[in-house]
Amino acid sequence: MQNKVKNQHNADTKAEQRLRYIPLRYILALLLAVLETAAVIAVLILFGKYVPYFYLAMWATEIGCVIHIIACDEAPDYKIPWLLVVLIVPVAGFMLYFLFGSRKLQRKFIRRLEAVRQKTYSARTEELTKALASANTAIRTDARMLCKIADSNLFTNTTQMYFPLGEDMHKQLIADLETAEKFIFMDYFIIEDGKFWNSILDILKQKAAAGVEVRVIYDDIGCMMTLPGNYDKLLRGFGIDAVPFSKLKGNADSEFNNRSHRKITVIDGKIGYTGGVNIADEYINEKVVYGHWKDVGLRLEGEAVRELTRLFLVDYGINVKKLPEPKHDYFPEYSVQAEGYLIPFGDGPKPIYDRRVGKSVIENMLNHATRYFYAMTPYLILDEALCQAVENAALRGVQVKLILPGVPDKWIVKELACSHYERLMKAGVEIYEYTPGFVHAKVYLSDDETAMVGTINMDHRSLIHNFENGVWMYRCDSIPAIKADFMDTFHKCVRIDESKINWHFMRRFIRSVAKVFAPLM
Repeated sequence: MQNKVKNQHNADTKAEQRLRYIPLRYILALLLAVLETAAVIAVLILFGKYVPYFYLAMWATEIGCVIHIIACDEAPDYKIPWLLVVLIVPVAGFMLYFLFGSRKLQRKFIRRLEAVRQKTYSARTEELTKALASANTAIRTDARMLCKIADSNLFTNTTQMYFPLGEDMHKQLIADLETAEKFIFMDYFIIEDGKFWNSILDILKQKAAAGVEVRVIYDDIGCMMTLPGNYDKLLRGFGIDAVPFSKLKGNADSEFNNRSHRKITVIDGKIGYTGGVNIADEYINEKVVYGHWKDVGLRLEGEAVRELTRLFLVDYGINVKKLPEPKHDYFPEYSVQAEGYLIPFGDGPKPIYDRRVGKSVIENMLNHATRYFYAMTPYLILDEALCQAVENAALRGVQVKLILPGVPDKWIVKELACSHYERLMKAGVEIYEYTPGFVHAKVYLSDDETAMVGTINMDHRSLIHNFENGVWMYRCDSIPAIKADFMDTFHKCVRIDESKINWHFMRRFIRSVAKVFAPLM
């Protein structure tokens, strides 16, 4: 018995040591991508110099690239920086666009996606939208649109528990993981060794040893600096089926853009979690990075968890070589009596999502608000359409309040946010900065009736590039708790006015340049 304990201790020690080594795989992948890009550009330049008339073909390609950018369906905010890159940097500009401008998934992912989508659950969306129409016709149209563009469904019979801090969610999550009997699915942008993850990992190892199916997805770039390159193999040694999302292989293509920013936990298909909380110690204030870390989480129990399960299976399915046979019924019939309507949904790049799902949810909430619209977001990098939606709500007399970090995590992102302040405040928008530290919450609320909690920030990367997820709610039991959290947080913020915006010449210049290229960041 003592030998067994000793061996386990040695294994855990080795695991901890492996967690701390330099992630060489990531460095090699990045170097390979840079070399591949440089080699392609160098070859084209040499051909243009030494092959007769080849430069004419390059100029024709550049002109074609410019025409393609102008004619494509992207928003002007996304087109302008790419046009500048293509026109200002000859040859290299259009090659960079061909390599990094596209956000479409590879064909193998598309084929796999269709196979995963066939394995789903029965829904009552049509029946529920008719019931919703009797409560609010405008909300019914929003719900129908969201279900259509996100390929999701409308649910009832689901309880919600809102957590105003990551440490509150941590306690309940641990308790729920202990109850797992059939399967545990976890999908996170960041996982980092520490108190938070280790408390979860201990349970996952125990459950896997007891025969519970445990699967974990973590984003390969999100965890570049927090996990070793072979962490999936380490977890598989514990009986945990681990998969890096879009594993970096050094391809100079959209693998750098199509990242999974999702945060999902599913337990037995009955309990689900989402929100802004990643699995790292700063999210539960066990580690101080940018002052006090303000984040939120949402626990669901009931029918709506089925969509979180499906989102997880989609992410898992497009990142494994072969789809395994289901070990359990992943979509059990399980209902809990509760008020309100919910739509858990995903967002991401084409061709999975042809339209900007998260952006549409925020715009619809702004457009239909009559009394107030509140938002917490760590980043404020708006395109023209969303900026106008925020302004128009305030100009209609809606009280629009935005909560942003008082201690930013990236100075350039802070400057980009400040570049919107003057324009929004002129329209009547109230902007608050969280004095104790960093706001990482992504929560939106309007008129005591409609809310959205999830992973979606008000910035280009979240609204355009990343795989995201959220939960839209109407007249749900958790909405009073969400409003109470906003009221409490406003008291911990300072309201921004003209005197608090630094408009020094150099700052204006930096903000202007950064704003142009913000869609590419």
